[in-house]
Amino acid sequence: MLYRKLGRTGLDVSVICLGTMTWGSQNTEAEAHAQLDYALAQGVNFIDTAEGYPVTPVSAETTGKTEEYIGSWIAGRGKRDDFILATKVAGPSRDPVRQFRGGNNHLDRRNIELAVDASLKRLQTDYIDLYQVHWPDRKVPSFGARGLTELADPEGTVPIAETLDALTDPVKAGKVRHVGVSNETAWGVAEYLRLSRDQAQARIASIQNAYSLLNRQFEAGLSEFSLREDVSLLAYSPLASGNLTGKYLGGVIPAGSRRAVASQFVRYDSPQQPEASARYVAIAHAFGLDPATLALAFVNSRPFVTSNIIGATSPEQLRTAIASIDVTLPDEALAAIEAVNRILPDPCP
Repeated sequence: MLYRKLGRTGLDVSVICLGTMTWGSQNTEAEAHAQLDYALAQGVNFIDTAEGYPVTPVSAETTGKTEEYIGSWIAGRGKRDDFILATKVAGPSRDPVRQFRGGNNHLDRRNIELAVDASLKRLQTDYIDLYQVHWPDRKVPSFGARGLTELADPEGTVPIAETLDALTDPVKAGKVRHVGVSNETAWGVAEYLRLSRDQAQARIASIQNAYSLLNRQFEAGLSEFSLREDVSLLAYSPLASGNLTGKYLGGVIPAGSRRAVASQFVRYDSPQQPEASARYVAIAHAFGLDPATLALAFVNSRPFVTSNIIGATSPEQLRTAIASIDVTLPDEALAAIEAVNRILPDPCP
């Protein structure tokens, strides 16, 4: 396993991070524990979850199960100091199926305090290493949207200054070691950094955004923050919801796959996606690689990526994902990737 610094925290995190958003729906508690055991045995020391998981599919009945499964594993194994644990607080939900704290879950002090304590209880731990804002309180282009043409913040939107002040409290209390953001924009990252500097508040260590061969928008603007300001990119959806494995080519939807169980995720359903995916799968085959390995090894290799958040519903998928750390793509493969990117840039934001 390889390790990189998490922002300016001094923590060394594995380049492969174990994602967990299928635990509690597609994966049982026993399967979640087996994944944790295997990942740690392979040198993975970074686990990412959220109060809103699982989301495959979204269900009010299962929300919070993922953290509970991790908590029962922590209680049973007693290895809390052997890994770095990250979780997230949900931003305002416009989804009637999934509400948090009565549906009034703006990113204010009340909600963040309640969310931290609830996560600690489910996780059966007394501290969280990295506590992240899952998505902003304000309206931003995210989860497949492109650009911002007008300001349309809903009534009651909480300013970043108030959110960061509320995030600083659990850091001072010792409940949280470091904070980060997710699904954030360049402006948002700049504002968090400005406020932490000007008001002596907690400094964001990371940004968790989508990044893959099908979505390289992070490179335009945000990557400079990672490189200059040490705001670590924790890349999620590196396989673009499984599209880069090639299993959906030709319109096939395998039973039990993401598309079969979570049809609400449409960010990768763009007209250009099938062609782009097919081209990347062809590159993998040309170099004798599994398509998933090519896609993951590409993300692992980017200088602004600190950790690549992988997810698996089967032991075989987990083994393939973790093993990608041992693959270095040849220059010829990287050149072929760039050639496709020039023709079909960012088909899936």
